[in-house]
Amino acid sequence: MGNFGFQELLVVLIITLIIFGPSKLPELGRALGRGIREFKKATTEIEESISKEIRETESKK
Repeated sequence: MGNFGFQELLVVLIITLIIFGPSKLPELGRALGRGIREFKKATTEIEESISKEIRETESKK
C-alpha cells in the first residue's frame, strides 16, 4: 500500500472534512474508536481462548 507522509495525511483529512463536515467528524471519530476497541477485544478473547485450549491440551499429555 505504501507509506503515508504528512502531505498525504493532510490531503485525506481535508477531503474527509469537506465530505462529512465539521459537525460529523466527532461522531466518525467515536465510531472508529469503538470499532477499533471492539476489534482489539475480539482478538484478545480469541488469543485467550487459543491459549487456554493449548494449556488444557498440554496438561492432558
